[in-house]
Amino acid sequence: QVQLVESGGGLVQAGGSLRLSCAASGRTFSDNLMGWFRQAPGKEREFVAAITWSSLSTYYADSMKGRFTISRDNAKNTVYLQMNSLKPEDTAVYYCAARHYSQLVRPTEINTYDYWGQGTQVTVSS
Repeated sequence: QVQLVESGGGLVQAGGSLRLSCAASGRTFSDNLMGWFRQAPGKEREFVAAITWSSLSTYYADSMKGRFTISRDNAKNTVYLQMNSLKPEDTAVYYCAARHYSQLVRPTEINTYDYWGQGTQVTVSS
């Protein structure tokens, strides 16, 4: 089993930045696809960004392009989400996810991911 643990969330003012981390442990596997999702109160979980094992390919939701950057350090089994120019509407619980299927196909679909973290709260004040 793979465990994913997110960290780095918190309270930040609009326009500020945060960097989230997701550490994988347990029966980690190579050549995986890692993603970030978020869920605001009363809303469905939505895709944020995804990155392939090699880091050569990334994919972002339109509203995050130019503001968020996903990266990974495979030696540390960790994926990151750098969030800049944060807006109040970015307030949500952010979840890390991983899947065995490593190709950047349908990365936005929740049910294609095999493992999920417990989430970290990000709150952006106006």
